[in-house]
Amino acid sequence: MHGTFTLRTAFLILLLAITSYFYGLDSRFAPKNGDEYPYMHIVRLTADSGHWLPLQSEMDGLKNTKPPLLFWQGIASSSWASQWTLWNLRWPNLLYTGLTAFCLFLAVRRFSTKTKTGALAALVWLSFFSTYRYGRPFLTDPAEVFFLSLPFMGLLYWGKAAFDSRLLFPLFTALCFGLALLAKSFAYIVPAIFALTLYYWRWREWSLSKLMTRDLLKLVLILIAALGVFSIWFLLDPAPEAIWREFVLGENAGKFQARSSNYVFDLLRGGDSIWMLVLTTLANAGLLIAVLINTLWQCWRERRFLSIEESLLLLLIAAFFIVFSLPSQRSGRYLLPVMPAFAALIAMHWQRLSLWGFRFALVLQLIILTALIWVGFNLQAENPIWHYSAWHWILMAMSVTGALLGLIKIQWSKSLTLAVCFLSYCALNSSLAPLEGALGRYDAQTIEAVQGKAVWIPCDYRAKDEEYRLLLPSTQLNGYPSQQASDITGLLGQYPLVAVQTPLGSSIDEKLAACPSCNIIGHRMEMRARQTPQEIEAILRGHIGEYLFVNEYLIAGPAIAPSPELNNQLSSELRKDACR
Repeated sequence: MHGTFTLRTAFLILLLAITSYFYGLDSRFAPKNGDEYPYMHIVRLTADSGHWLPLQSEMDGLKNTKPPLLFWQGIASSSWASQWTLWNLRWPNLLYTGLTAFCLFLAVRRFSTKTKTGALAALVWLSFFSTYRYGRPFLTDPAEVFFLSLPFMGLLYWGKAAFDSRLLFPLFTALCFGLALLAKSFAYIVPAIFALTLYYWRWREWSLSKLMTRDLLKLVLILIAALGVFSIWFLLDPAPEAIWREFVLGENAGKFQARSSNYVFDLLRGGDSIWMLVLTTLANAGLLIAVLINTLWQCWRERRFLSIEESLLLLLIAAFFIVFSLPSQRSGRYLLPVMPAFAALIAMHWQRLSLWGFRFALVLQLIILTALIWVGFNLQAENPIWHYSAWHWILMAMSVTGALLGLIKIQWSKSLTLAVCFLSYCALNSSLAPLEGALGRYDAQTIEAVQGKAVWIPCDYRAKDEEYRLLLPSTQLNGYPSQQASDITGLLGQYPLVAVQTPLGSSIDEKLAACPSCNIIGHRMEMRARQTPQEIEAILRGHIGEYLFVNEYLIAGPAIAPSPELNNQLSSELRKDACR
């Protein structure tokens, strides 16, 4: 055993975890998935309609893209979009993540009879980058993970009482599964029921006759009741045929269509192959990927001596992996509900795991921290307006010191690996903190000057205007392709009020010389996304300001005040802009 994980250590790391998850919760640059902005768009328009259903959207093919539970949650937490902030939209998902970690702690502590093992399981799961990335933003995943995991954790917690329950626990499971379907997709009932069947079958010592006589009716009840909860959407929505067309046939059945040439080719080769599914599932562990691989190798070596709880956890993982290897569109994100099971396995093997996995994680952490320090130092040196507080550099020093101590002090390696994961997340948010202040936002005078006016903004992702709505509230936002953002002359020739972008260090005065009547209303700094491979190579060579960050100017041309007729025309054409 390499070092001892104590309850005091667990408590200190828990404080770091809580800090990292709350820090930057309302940040526009928080690690997330691009789906957040389309989901925000649906919430805002549905709230504006004054009705819970049907879901509303101005984006073609993106209305009934997901069941309504997430959107109802957003309507409630934002008070029908009257308190429109990222904090109000995201905090319920953070609550789901916290509840999942707490239930995981209770379940593992119960069957392992060790509080430290339960604490480790919760902390390991929180340290996974997939948990941090998908467990905070306004996405469907936190509720899906919580409700799908809860019955399986309940079976591990209550054991025989839950397995032998004829009605109470099956109804509880059906309700949980039904809410998970309302949060994500009815398709999740397939891996959930498959995994539950394997759980009961293993508990009956692989006796098929016992499974059929004692548990078959319970499984059928859970299946029917869970789908019944999901069918509430069809019953309440005034246009159920749209749900069938857009969600059932388009969003779900479409995932079985061949992505390239044919199904078998996609299964074995390419970005949607089964091998890529294995890799992306392991990559969900983030910095602890080598620790996870080491754990799975130990489980294989000790397969004849695994406890029943370890067997059940592995069966849960196998069930989800098998089911989600069948669609032609394969993604490790579909395996997020089994990441708590991975964390529990790591916690149970913690003391016996080799140090190489933890050292690999510590080296990854050092690489990331060094890159953040290098980028931050260059930005602050080249741009006087880019300023970090002393606390930022203290945080970076603590993080690097912790990673180095983990590599040097064998007895501290495992605990420090866990702690520095959370410090790295804080460092990532802190590195972009200047953009969360006045540097990255339009001032109050600019916001007041453009209220009610039509503004054109660059879009590099669908519903990107939802981010600008946080920066420029009460404006009519229209999108144009972000690749045109530096074509200032062309943009000013088309739009009366437009946001344009220039590389850091360049002057906009020369480009405005041909337009003496143009007026800069406001400006801010922004971080670019979706760089080309050539631009990424240039960034690595040190051209950070030129390709990673830009200055954004809000410029009014000669037509500074569009007529009401033009404003109405712009509103009717919102569906056609680049943000849609």
